Amino acid sequence: MGLGRISPPRLGRGPDPPRFGNAPDYLIKPHDVGLTIAEALDTLWLMELDAQVEDGVRWIADHFRPDIDGWAQAFETNIRLLGSILSGHVCTGDKKLLALCHDLAERLMPAFDTPTGMPRRFVNLKTGATKGDVSYPAEIGGFAPEATTLAKLTGDRRFLDAAIRAAMALYERRSKIDLIPDEVNVVTGAFPSRRASVGPPSDSYYEYLWDGWRLTGDARFRDAYRTLTDAILAHQRRTIGGRLWFVDVDYETGRPLETRQSELAAFYAGLLAEGGDGAIGQLHMASWAAAQERFGVVPDEFDAASWAVTDPGNPLRPEIADSALTLWLTDRNERWRHLARAHFLIMKRRQKVAHGYSGLEDVRIAGSYDDSCPGFWWSEQMKYYWLLFADAKRFDYGPAHYLSTEGNILRGVRRAG
Repeated sequence: MGLGRISPPRLGRGPDPPRFGNAPDYLIKPHDVGLTIAEALDTLWLMELDAQVEDGVRWIADHFRPDIDGWAQAFETNIRLLGSILSGHVCTGDKKLLALCHDLAERLMPAFDTPTGMPRRFVNLKTGATKGDVSYPAEIGGFAPEATTLAKLTGDRRFLDAAIRAAMALYERRSKIDLIPDEVNVVTGAFPSRRASVGPPSDSYYEYLWDGWRLTGDARFRDAYRTLTDAILAHQRRTIGGRLWFVDVDYETGRPLETRQSELAAFYAGLLAEGGDGAIGQLHMASWAAAQERFGVVPDEFDAASWAVTDPGNPLRPEIADSALTLWLTDRNERWRHLARAHFLIMKRRQKVAHGYSGLEDVRIAGSYDDSCPGFWWSEQMKYYWLLFADAKRFDYGPAHYLSTEGNILRGVRRAG
């Protein structure tokens, strides 16, 4: 599935580096780590563009070194950089890529050295220094699939054990009504926020609980996912204007806080279907289909009650295509491919530019390009379209496959012969 979906905090959460963008200093300031090359690897491999894959693998092997003297955002570095290079290894079998992933994972480990076991947000990959005591659920519980894959390939469980401990430490601190807020002090375990949300910055936590169960068979992941999902369905599900949405609520009382929707939360329809709540997931996806029909390119944020746009940008978001693929893989209903086709055609009409595709600063204004194409467009959006429509020969469409929150293939590749 898609989204390392952390977006810039809103509602007074304080300063944070931009979630998206393709500037060289985004991931580990001010270093260029070849992020777009890494994120494109497995998509290019699926498309059988082997010459380009070889070029990408060669560049990473020749130029990327994990011992970077800079502050790496641990979660994003894991899902986007480590996960992408790891999927490159899974697809190609290149041992240099696996060695780089193992080295990078070791350098992320100091982030987990806290009294709670929940990781600090930033780690210096050269010195091991850490910072960022206040973190978010996605950034605390968003490590298990990559860590599981690495453990199976190398026999080293340290990263996986740390990832499991962090995810469970947050779960154990849930409220009496089984909700968690969207801010956590990883040193004290205190909650600076009272907001429970399925959108950013909590989203990938729920996704990786289910994925952790799928990949490890550890029942703690399954039970945590089920408990938190039941609470979300009980306290956050709302029908607004005839459409099913999930609203932000107080994590202790369930009191509704607002009806704004983040486009990043569109992944949740697919997750619900994967996790056994298919009918609810389908209804929720119908709400996102209605938003796409209304806006064309769905804005980053809008109010479900009034349809007022509250954040007009969209840097080529993949979440609707993500859920369409997940739902289609679940039930093979053609309606999901039609929805993804509409998503693709809207992108082609509104966001295609002379040399590729661009995000939009304001979806309401034609031609309001932000002049950037983020790496996750390769890792997620192009992969989701390809898997939906190309009958990819190198992908196992059965239950053996696994796509990470960033769309990286960690399980289910098929090779000729």
